[in-house]
Amino acid sequence: MARAATTADAFNAVAEPRRREILDALAQGERPVNDLVELLGLAQPHVSRHLRVLREVGAVDVRDEGRQRLYRLNPQALKPIHDWVASYQHLWEERFELLEDVLEDLKGEDLKDQESNEN
Repeated sequence: MARAATTADAFNAVAEPRRREILDALAQGERPVNDLVELLGLAQPHVSRHLRVLREVGAVDVRDEGRQRLYRLNPQALKPIHDWVASYQHLWEERFELLEDVLEDLKGEDLKDQESNEN
């Protein structure tokens, strides 16, 4: 089966680690491409290619301000990812509750060991 194009949806677009780094940077606020180039340590054409993919899926918006192009995050485009991950939230909550129970049991055992060593 052929792999879907990276521009098909937000899931495929954010599968690439550098694109996630760009999204993380833009979550802090609007940035020009040169800031992203410096932050990522990549050549400008590479950053521009990643930004193009992110723009095509709607994850980032761009606006011109004088000679600069400023990029900003469009969190609404990432909502399908959030919704999908949220569907697994109950599983994580159950596991964390079980982990809390185990930790409480271990603390109880440690207290018993300390008391027996003191006596």
